[in-house]
Amino acid sequence: MGIAVSSLEEACRLFEVLLGETSSPPEVLEAQGVRIAFVGAVELLEPLSSETTIGRFLERRGPGLHHFAYRTDDIESELARLEAQGIELIDRVPRPGANGHLVAFLHPSSTQGVLIELIQHSR
Repeated sequence: MGIAVSSLEEACRLFEVLLGETSSPPEVLEAQGVRIAFVGAVELLEPLSSETTIGRFLERRGPGLHHFAYRTDDIESELARLEAQGIELIDRVPRPGANGHLVAFLHPSSTQGVLIELIQHSR
């Protein structure tokens, strides 16, 4: 689950208390315009500027749930399968994500208003 936050440090402290786990070190993904950290399975996303996707999300909606993520062993095949089933893809080609994994997003208009991220862990 991805949560958009205004302050990565504050959010990490909160989720460490809630989940009883330690956050990962922050990672900057320049291409996506975010700083991220994980506390357990929760991905916390802080925008690098207000002009990024997460920055605009925070301005419109405030902090909160941004997306759900699902792991797949073959992201390219999964994208092809979903597109053939009529799911609208944001990313037709996977892109680099956190921890060196490949990611791709499905458009919320095809998924009951929920942004879905597919993740293929690096091998």
